[in-house]
Amino acid sequence: MPLSLSFSPCPNDTFMFEAMVHGRVDTEGLSFDVRLADVEALNHAAMREEVDITKISFHAYAYLRDCYELLPAGSALGCGNGPLLVSAGPIPKEKISSLSIAIPGRYTTAAALLKAAFPAVQDLREYVFSDIEEAVLKDEVEAGVLIHEGRFTYRKKGLHLIADLGALWEERTGMPIPLGGIVVRRSLPEDIKGKAARVLRRSVEYALAHPGSGMDFIRLHAQEMDESVMKQHIELYVNKFSVDLGEEGRRSVDYFLQVVRGM
Repeated sequence: MPLSLSFSPCPNDTFMFEAMVHGRVDTEGLSFDVRLADVEALNHAAMREEVDITKISFHAYAYLRDCYELLPAGSALGCGNGPLLVSAGPIPKEKISSLSIAIPGRYTTAAALLKAAFPAVQDLREYVFSDIEEAVLKDEVEAGVLIHEGRFTYRKKGLHLIADLGALWEERTGMPIPLGGIVVRRSLPEDIKGKAARVLRRSVEYALAHPGSGMDFIRLHAQEMDESVMKQHIELYVNKFSVDLGEEGRRSVDYFLQVVRGM
């Protein structure tokens, strides 16, 4: 029976999962029923325990550790790749706490990093991540937190950077920014979880070794994203922590979960 597998349509996820989804690597007999969705939709599906293997935000993982365990491969961590707080015009940082701010979902890491940096913010409004730039430009909100390709496109749309939430995290902690990871249902047999971990790592390694092999799949799900943006997206979010979290990555995730629990 296929394992249910969910990840986002963003280029970093489709890049990493393409090889295992299309049988380019040894799947050790596993097969997958694949669903792609926005990361906040994935967070909520995991909270309903609907999926065997799924991408989730590390913020959401703080509430899911009893039913899901983190796989060592597939995570998005790093330096200089965190969410950005933007506005339609210059806004001094001392006014941030009083702004209406669009966030890409309550359980996204972006929302947690915003609260960690500016604990007094109150007026948070949930949007699909891809709608936030327009919400700011149309004055539906005074500011917005951008993730994914937004960090590459906001300047062209005339938006102003108020704060780099990732940079603030790095300055405060000296650790890489833990954005999202891949989790597997704890109730699955141990041998299946072990296979899933190995297959995912093979898929990430294959993608890094053959970066052009999955471009049709990546383009299919990237909507109308410019190809240069797709490549920047992959280069930024897929790195050594995506192959294996390692000690440094796990230490950063553990610290982030402590911060979330303290909010």
